[in-house]
Amino acid sequence: MTQTIRNRYNITVTGKGTQPILFAHGFGCDQHMWRYVATAFEAHYQVIRFDYIGHGKASREAYNRERYASLQGYAQDVLDICQDLDLEQIIFVGHSVSSMIGLLASIQEPDRFERLIMVSPSPHYINEEGYTGGFERADIEELLDTMDSNFFGWATVMGPAIMANKERPELGQELIHSFCATDQAIAQQFARLTFLGDNRLDLAKIGRPVLIIQSIADDIAPVAVGEYMAQHIPHNTLRVIQAQGHSPHVSAPAETIAAIQHYLQATNS
Repeated sequence: MTQTIRNRYNITVTGKGTQPILFAHGFGCDQHMWRYVATAFEAHYQVIRFDYIGHGKASREAYNRERYASLQGYAQDVLDICQDLDLEQIIFVGHSVSSMIGLLASIQEPDRFERLIMVSPSPHYINEEGYTGGFERADIEELLDTMDSNFFGWATVMGPAIMANKERPELGQELIHSFCATDQAIAQQFARLTFLGDNRLDLAKIGRPVLIIQSIADDIAPVAVGEYMAQHIPHNTLRVIQAQGHSPHVSAPAETIAAIQHYLQATNS
């Protein structure tokens, strides 16, 4: 692994196994969000975590607005990491928008990936005729306008809303802190890619098995989204867990770990 790539994406490699399991964080977060889940796989896998540019401890100087004008730029980040670490037979675990980033990476270089695990994914957040995404377009545009005019205020409201679990306010506070630690200009562009993007047509192009982990109550990606994805991804397993909110890997790590482990054991037997 070159020092340049290691520093650029703040790559962390742990674990005693040889097969790589690559954890990719969601919008406004960093690899720390995987701390409860990733460690459960260190006994049997090579566990790899990283930060996208502008997030966590990744290089902010490496940000290129043209490269990151689409999610394909972030997919190339994933592929650059895989190429530099010479990873094969990858189990890719992506949260939220990273599910779509992993999807794009696997379409571009399918032979590198063994399977994809998508935690709280959504290919499109906006309601359309015959499709329930969870939001009206006006709601998304208002959300993005608020982010532009008052980023801290937006983070203060959205952190607890995304995390849910009102009886555990410390979870929402963690997400607020994570949002505010992200480079604001990068976050604003990434948010537009996330909430205005439409990857529905890409679902049929996935050539690898997929596990979809869906929270039973998620205001950001409702169960209808998981069901839609299950109908349009060729080889998939949909697992609805009894978790609240959009970040079950933080709020319900035991359930998330169990869903992943059960899937891997069932598909490897």
